[in-house]
Amino acid sequence: MGTFLEIFSGFGLSASAGLNAYIPLLVTALLAKFTDLIQLKEPWDALTSGWIIGLLMVLTLIEFFVDKIPAVNHVNDAVQSVVRPIAGAIVFAASSNIITNIHPVLALALGLLVAGSVNAIKTTAVRPAVSATTAGVGNIPVSMLEDVTSTGVSIMAIVVPVAVAVLALIVVIGGTWWFARRKLRIC
Repeated sequence: MGTFLEIFSGFGLSASAGLNAYIPLLVTALLAKFTDLIQLKEPWDALTSGWIIGLLMVLTLIEFFVDKIPAVNHVNDAVQSVVRPIAGAIVFAASSNIITNIHPVLALALGLLVAGSVNAIKTTAVRPAVSATTAGVGNIPVSMLEDVTSTGVSIMAIVVPVAVAVLALIVVIGGTWWFARRKLRIC
């Protein structure tokens, strides 16, 4: 994979981490272990360890079920608002081998910013709007849609990274514009 494709892959995976912290890490680990689609360099190749894959599976299942329980999902989102950007930073740095060409802090910062932006839009705009307009009933289908989207985007970020990078950029810019416009109306 060329450097630009690795960067695009990193952007897609970190955007996916903004929706669910563990799915992109699990997808990256599984595809790195069982296919030639992605090669992880040291120290990120530790993600392919059986223990790490097992842990990521458990964390993914916990996140999946906890996010479907009314009221608990809000507590989960608060906790995950710290975890998701960190996961985005890790998966960006792991998937993009630019970490050997550019200072690691830059790769980690890019992943942190992308995942943090997606997470901020999700937790401050989308989820509260869904909760308010559906009395919480819409949170379960929205959570399922987030999980499916995170999985699909994670796979596509490795298989077709350019398309995912463009999509992630559109979502982040559009969401930021919508959020800023919303804040201006309130003031």
